[in-house]
Amino acid sequence: MNYKRKVDEIAKYFKKYEKSEKNFSIGVELEHFIVDKETLKTVSYYDVDGVKDTLLELVSLGWKGKYEGEHILGLSKGDMTVTLEPGSQLELSIKPYMNIENIEKAYMSFLDEIIPILDSKGQTLITTGYQPESKISDIRMIPKKRYDYMFEYFKSKGKYAHNMMKGTASVQVSVDFSSEEDYRKKFRIISALSPILYAMFDNSPFFEGEITDKFCLRKKIWENCDSQRCGILDSVFDDSFGYEKYSEFILNAPPIFIDDGKSITLTGNKLYKEIFNPDNYSIEELEHVLTMVFPDVRTKKYIEIRMMDAVPYPLNFSAIALWKGILYNETNLKLAHDYVKTLSKDDVYKARLDITDKGINAILKDEPIYEIGKWLINLAKEGLNQSEVKYLIPLEVMIDSRIIPAQITKEKLSMGKREALEWCFVNNSINRGDEIWIHKNLLTNILR
Repeated sequence: MNYKRKVDEIAKYFKKYEKSEKNFSIGVELEHFIVDKETLKTVSYYDVDGVKDTLLELVSLGWKGKYEGEHILGLSKGDMTVTLEPGSQLELSIKPYMNIENIEKAYMSFLDEIIPILDSKGQTLITTGYQPESKISDIRMIPKKRYDYMFEYFKSKGKYAHNMMKGTASVQVSVDFSSEEDYRKKFRIISALSPILYAMFDNSPFFEGEITDKFCLRKKIWENCDSQRCGILDSVFDDSFGYEKYSEFILNAPPIFIDDGKSITLTGNKLYKEIFNPDNYSIEELEHVLTMVFPDVRTKKYIEIRMMDAVPYPLNFSAIALWKGILYNETNLKLAHDYVKTLSKDDVYKARLDITDKGINAILKDEPIYEIGKWLINLAKEGLNQSEVKYLIPLEVMIDSRIIPAQITKEKLSMGKREALEWCFVNNSINRGDEIWIHKNLLTNILR
């Protein structure tokens, strides 16, 4: 069947979800590990008082359970959805809002419900980029067919594919676009800035229970997962990049299996272009396939930004504020785009290599990443309304101090591993949304 016809059909899907600027909103997915508060070992889905039981307790508080067969694997309530990643990582998705304050209120309402449940079991949510103590060989997969198929498929792929599935957690931000040109600019900006975001939000001080001696573990894991579906798209540096180029990326990756909303069909190493029938497919099929590629920047009904490690509140909200301030302000969008146009593909790839050894001290073209980070934070401050600037304070404090989350933990290790990681525990005793608390907490409790 005509290849161009297939490309056009997928590109048409992306065009359908263009939004007017006045309707732009920003969404977030916040991933957490549930661990034993004393040992830091992951809590299994199957344990007595395990993750399954926690989900059921939330159902008793008014959440609606989502099941696969007899197994509860997710929840929904109002503007929030809870899903589980393969190793029982808990992901909270919050409906996109125009204002960050509304996202924060939703997150806090979720914490108010789940934290007392976990406290009663001696458990806690922890936000790190990688499991702090448990090894993936000790973590059972949740009972979800999708993940079983992926697990088997990845056995013949990158050496860290299973680490990706069971060991990682992130903050993912989603942004809207108004046209193909707006999409092109935003996708290129985010992709070219990927080494900076990896470095600034590096919160993986441990790998398989041991201290990491390098930076940006998340990047290493994803780059050793599956080269056909991960990394950044080379074509993003071409002026011709747009809906069609991303559609070609989708068509030339294997979806592993097809889920059309009615049944699942294993497809193995077949590329989607060998399977896709533009005259006879369901939207459920296409939307499933769009989730089966994992580049740093992904397109669905929106642009999804995926390179930030899970970090604790309020630093996780700095990621939301940073992207909103840069991408949703026309002046800032132009300034950021003008900057990334000066970067070549080789500049970006070289920096992505350099951050592994040097973190925020790595160089992008001719400038240290921490200096570019400062510039981006200042841009974002100018692009946000006054009530939202406070969300950038945690990130600004850290970058001004030239420190990253993983280093904060490592510098506290003389206190013991658990104590060093306490700042990554998620609790509900914080003075939420208060600018003074955000600033003082980071200065006095984290950076001391």
